[in-house]
Amino acid sequence: MNNMGKILIITGLVIVAAGVFVSILRPDGMPRLPGDIYIKKEGLTFYFPLGWCVLISMVLSLIFWITGK
Repeated sequence: MNNMGKILIITGLVIVAAGVFVSILRPDGMPRLPGDIYIKKEGLTFYFPLGWCVLISMVLSLIFWITGK
């Protein structure tokens, strides 16, 4: 259980760092990456950051691969 506590602390710190990064990056949020889904119609705006999801997944996969977990 000692490892589980460390993993939860690191995950929390990563989430906080991502939140700070996003809030500092631009006042209106994250920039759009290729692959992001953005639909704007009359009375409706839909944005799904698919490009960000893929990028974050790749970075986390690389980190876990390097650390051997």
